[in-house]
Amino acid sequence: MNVQGLRTAVLTMVLFAAAPAAAIAQNRMPPIPADKMTAAQKKALAEFVAARGQPTGPWIALLRSPDLMTRTRALSDYLRYTSTLPPRLSEFVILMTARQWTQPYVWNSHYQLAVEGGLNPEIAKAVVDRRRPERMAEDEEILYDFCMELHRDQVVSDATYARAVSKFGEQGVVDTISITGYYTLISMIVNTVRTPLPAGAKPAFPPLAR
Repeated sequence: MNVQGLRTAVLTMVLFAAAPAAAIAQNRMPPIPADKMTAAQKKALAEFVAARGQPTGPWIALLRSPDLMTRTRALSDYLRYTSTLPPRLSEFVILMTARQWTQPYVWNSHYQLAVEGGLNPEIAKAVVDRRRPERMAEDEEILYDFCMELHRDQVVSDATYARAVSKFGEQGVVDTISITGYYTLISMIVNTVRTPLPAGAKPAFPPLAR
């Protein structure tokens, strides 16, 4: 094979290898055109826009199941805005869940909220690196141990549970579990439908292999 033929063969192999990757990276559930929406979808969308503005990210996928979208928004409203955990801690739980699921969209959506809520960026950096954060406050340490055990072992030890109840009460423990569960759901949706990051945003960690 001559040089030109070799170059052509190499270029063909590169393009062949890149084509599946590009297809895989495609958003599987982009916004639904207005003329393609059902009456139920239009109603759910109108209610969402009135409450929160235009849907983004996982909400675009959830619109495929309009009743679920509406019910999920009610759960989201409580867990994000009125749970017993202050933003510093609730956003910390969200970040741990996003990292557990290697979900950069969820991380990108909540990192700044966590920092603005008072979470030390070094703690978030340790979560990105899958290290135990240093110099955590007592409540952060309790939540870290609780959430890591729940993610890793699917159970929580008696000692860790007792510390969490002592610090946050039973409602706080249930809220923590529910935040973890809710953002697991959101991460699963976004990972499955391959929701892209907003334009110009850089992932805090490499995405899952596709």
